[in-house]
Amino acid sequence: MIDKHERLLDYLAQADDWVTASELADRLGVTTRSVRSYVTAVKSSARPLEVIASSTSGYRLNRELYASFLATARTRGAESETPRDRVYHLVRRLSDAPDGLDIYSLAESLFVSESTIEADLRKIKGIVEESDLTLTRRGALVSIAGSEVNLRRLLSRMFQDGGAQGFLELESIQREFESANLRAFKTDLIGMLDSHGYFVNEYGINNVLLHVAIAVDRTAKEQLPIAEPPVGDGTTGDIPAELASLVIRHFDVPLRASDLDHLALLLTTRVVAPGRAVDESSAVPNAAMDNIIATVRRIVGRVADEYVVDLDNEDFIVRLSLHVQNLIARANDKSYSRNPMTRSIKTAYPMIYELAVFIASEIQRSEGITILDDEISYIALHVGSYLERQSRREERVTCAIVCPNYYDLHLILRERLEAELGNELQIEIVITRTDVDWDELATDLILTTIASRTFADNVVVIQPFLTEGDIEAIRRAISRVRRQRRRVNLKDELLLFFDETLFLRNFYPGDEIAMIRALGERMVTAGIIEPAYIDGAIERERMSSTAFTDNIAVPHAMAMTAKRTAICIVVNDTPMAWGENRVSVIALIAFSASGRTTFQTIFDQFVEVFSEREDVQRLIHRSVDFPSFIEELVREIEK
Repeated sequence: MIDKHERLLDYLAQADDWVTASELADRLGVTTRSVRSYVTAVKSSARPLEVIASSTSGYRLNRELYASFLATARTRGAESETPRDRVYHLVRRLSDAPDGLDIYSLAESLFVSESTIEADLRKIKGIVEESDLTLTRRGALVSIAGSEVNLRRLLSRMFQDGGAQGFLELESIQREFESANLRAFKTDLIGMLDSHGYFVNEYGINNVLLHVAIAVDRTAKEQLPIAEPPVGDGTTGDIPAELASLVIRHFDVPLRASDLDHLALLLTTRVVAPGRAVDESSAVPNAAMDNIIATVRRIVGRVADEYVVDLDNEDFIVRLSLHVQNLIARANDKSYSRNPMTRSIKTAYPMIYELAVFIASEIQRSEGITILDDEISYIALHVGSYLERQSRREERVTCAIVCPNYYDLHLILRERLEAELGNELQIEIVITRTDVDWDELATDLILTTIASRTFADNVVVIQPFLTEGDIEAIRRAISRVRRQRRRVNLKDELLLFFDETLFLRNFYPGDEIAMIRALGERMVTAGIIEPAYIDGAIERERMSSTAFTDNIAVPHAMAMTAKRTAICIVVNDTPMAWGENRVSVIALIAFSASGRTTFQTIFDQFVEVFSEREDVQRLIHRSVDFPSFIEELVREIEK
């Protein structure tokens, strides 16, 4: 129930406008009556603050009041009142008591019944065993047994799982472990790493600070240090010694050498990357690293073959190899790195994420490790940043400038446009006359300082001295041209791949795997794919969910082995669970080897078409059969 309340609040927090009860019901997989009860419960817990506004239009989060409610809740410690947080605090208290705790005393101190504590202990048993620990019971006395390293990993994982999605907040770590000096410690730690010439990964540093806080807290309570040697190659250099000095200065707690080595390993595998003063070529002299570079080079070649995307750049290969080296160390240590941007990367850049999944699957197969979604999204950041730097001329929008001659006014205007928008605009012609033949201008955009007789979408009237408003108007026009360009290509290619026999309405065979098998079998019967393609699509799904938005899932295999490119699509009135999402549209896409060049266009833009909930709902309600689906899809593409 608590999870549903949190998901309701998360969804409202992401919405810009009113959200209907039926929309929330679809997202949560419950009835509208349940939605109303959840809203009532949230309002009751937040009283007197009206954190959710209700009207005939639905519900909307009052962001300012909700922020005040969260701040007040943190101050009074209300977070620990939820069952999930109570379980975490039980584990913390048990970890501090190696001789065990009495369940009756626990119940009394937490103001709950003994039966509630018993229920919590049943939950804890499974969680503890997953971390290679043991929950032991002797009458009313309960304790956790196992290694200190596993116990610390458990505390770290549970603390992170209990927080809201997004960045691990430094304030929450400080509050939980009473480490008021953690912020100052972080500042000095970044300064130390910077002095060594490292780039610091801000997405990962708070995770390491959590480990620092746990180590300081456990050491201060005289718990045993980490006995296991860290998994690494001994290349942490002077970091352990400098880390020891920082810990003493800020916390006045002398950490043992094994703790310092472990924290240094976490820093070098999660937080730092070679930077200004670090010669990357000298950072990789060992045979193991040479093997990783060779593996990455091979994978880059496969990416070019399978997806027609060129990543063959030495700087990119070396940087990705350094990242993969750290990724392998994290996987072997079972200390995966969190990435708060995973969902947004996946939703906004599905093609880049797909390339990252392919790279991750190859690394996973080569190294015999497991790579999770958060780690995949870090690979996507490497791929995306490289591709972003490869600014291709054909992506720029062409334009004509119409600015009647008066001294050098047209030259000033051109210089300003090139300075502000040179990466996005390609100026083809500058017309300095007033008698313009508008029909003869064949550029994507026409930027004119005089009113034209045409009201075409590609004409933007601007001032002779460019204003900020003009620049924004031009940027909007550029976005519109690019979107239209993409969608024209999409329409021409996409409609070739649909077939009435591969269209299903309100089809619910079971979970994600059952859906993939059912759709795949239809494509096998149609002679489009072999049964092995279904297994490949299931393997891809298990790597990372193909629900790229809250509306659509696009299962597919990573090998382009179909006899022809085709799409088997399901349109459902009621969303089904797909990973952590609930989707109404499922499209199993089978690509043939000859379809490699169309993969990027179809994949990215197909997801974009189904990204807006209102558009998807309209398509669902109007697509009563295959002809009406195609008609509505074309309408959405051409918008």
